[in-house]
Amino acid sequence: MPVTPQPYHRRGLRTRALLAGVAGVVTIGAVTAAALPASAGDSSYQRAGHGHNKPGRYQDVQLLSFNDLHGNLEPPSGSSGRVTELQPDGTTKTIDAGGVEYLATHLRQARGNNPYSITAAGGDMVGASPLISGLFHDEPTIEALNGLDLDVTSVGNHEFDEGARELARLQKGGCHPTDGCYVKGKRFKGADFPYLAANVLDEKTNKPILKPYWVWKKHGVKIGFIGVTLEDTPGVVSADGVKGLKFKDEVETINKYADELDKQGVKSVVALIHEGGFPASGAYNFNCDAAGGGSGISGPIVDIAKNVTPKVDALVTGHTHAAYACTIPDPSGKPRTVTSAASFGRLYTDTTLTYDRQTGDIARTAVRSANHVVTRTVPKAPDMTDLIARWNTLAAPIGNRPIGYISGDIGNTGTESPMGDLIADAQLAYGKKLDPETDLALMNPGGIRAGLTYAAKGAEGDGVVTYAEGFTVQPFSNTVNLQNFTGAQVIAVLKEQVSGVNAAAPKVLQVSSGLTYTLDLTKTGADRLVADSVKLNGAAIDPAATYRVATNSFLAGGGDGFPTLGKGTDDLVGTDDLAALAEYLTANSTPTTPIAPPAAKRITIVQ
Repeated sequence: MPVTPQPYHRRGLRTRALLAGVAGVVTIGAVTAAALPASAGDSSYQRAGHGHNKPGRYQDVQLLSFNDLHGNLEPPSGSSGRVTELQPDGTTKTIDAGGVEYLATHLRQARGNNPYSITAAGGDMVGASPLISGLFHDEPTIEALNGLDLDVTSVGNHEFDEGARELARLQKGGCHPTDGCYVKGKRFKGADFPYLAANVLDEKTNKPILKPYWVWKKHGVKIGFIGVTLEDTPGVVSADGVKGLKFKDEVETINKYADELDKQGVKSVVALIHEGGFPASGAYNFNCDAAGGGSGISGPIVDIAKNVTPKVDALVTGHTHAAYACTIPDPSGKPRTVTSAASFGRLYTDTTLTYDRQTGDIARTAVRSANHVVTRTVPKAPDMTDLIARWNTLAAPIGNRPIGYISGDIGNTGTESPMGDLIADAQLAYGKKLDPETDLALMNPGGIRAGLTYAAKGAEGDGVVTYAEGFTVQPFSNTVNLQNFTGAQVIAVLKEQVSGVNAAAPKVLQVSSGLTYTLDLTKTGADRLVADSVKLNGAAIDPAATYRVATNSFLAGGGDGFPTLGKGTDDLVGTDDLAALAEYLTANSTPTTPIAPPAAKRITIVQ
């Protein structure tokens, strides 16, 4: 069983064309399975009796959607800024993608002058953001989304990185309670679009903290949007971020509000769900319906889609950072569109919903959907270029500071990644500085937001790592914590990577130099860890001995399905994790002696 790529969810906070030759490929199976009347899709008004104009029965509504932007206003670097495209001969190629200057152009070209066009998102618009947005509590991203004419979005888990009060500020506006206004005399206006949080309740009032749904209306056409985030948000966000909140089941919540909308006469409904799946291919244009609806996708969204009421006509999803445009049968067995546009603004989904004015419902047999690449070959949107320049000017004094030097790209992909090894080594070095008895360090893969690229991003020069680049890698103010564990507990932690809540989608921790072990993925559950393979500096882990372990504060609290890490003793809380990385890079590299990418050979994988 391969290790499933992990969704980029992390916890905590750091504060303070047309498609230029890359056309999207239709990958949804429910394409015109039953013929509609000739008027379907005709947005013109048809002549009726008595000399009056009357709209035709069927109206095509364009739904443009994306998800998991994570404040990536500038084009993401490395693999985070590329998508894989499947070619007609079965080969693949990679395409540079993303950046809101290009996303704005693509969305505007896709809309054209269509009055029946809606733009929606599936959550995680903010949080885990690069410096240009994260340094300013994601106000720049909200400003950019306003400029993109986003109509509505669900919340994601990252919208809670700074807690419900900060989320409310992003929605309603107002300057930050601690950092104030970033532009003198200019109050932050907040989001022009509604954030939907149907399944996020205030523990005291038992009511949603934000609107549960929103209805789009145009010339008699009414489409309702219900927004939810994953029920397990408390498991992937710091405790402070979800304090005073409870998260309800996604299906029960969507079904409840679909019934409510139905009673209000809204028969067409789209669910915006910040939970997703894993397609069988990493190519954005993979036909996941080739062997039948729902056959090419796995993961939590499959069960959700199969149980959400047939009153919902389409599902826009997210969280897993995967790309798909599939059909999954609803409870009545009928196919229903389920989409996700990867992450970081690299794709957008264009879905056609054919609205029947007679019934008020969507004619699902006519639904068409495809993902399209946000190529960088179209003109940049000038308003987004200006926005980026303004915020970069404010961030430059902090972001441009060099913190180290590398001899090549240090990637963050793979079961064990070079970037993961580097961070774990940095935390081990920092731990030894706090306490010389520190033995090893463990880093969660979801907390590694990007790799480091050798090529200069700005004027800093090739191989130079700036603070802004480091911030993009670790954009949370997690602290580096030291705790004592027995050897038996260390082995238990390594088993938790591939068992319990992590059994279906293993979360393989990144380990510091000296710790080695083997995972046999042909087995199941905790048996995947080859227990007698776990060694520290060549010696087998002694179950009865005590080991001093460095982790970030999220893991130290048992996050990401590692309850044993929440049971350490003799806690010692250190500095910010990015400060530890910066300190390590500065101490161990110079322009003439840069750090080489780690080999990533500490974990042996049997498949």
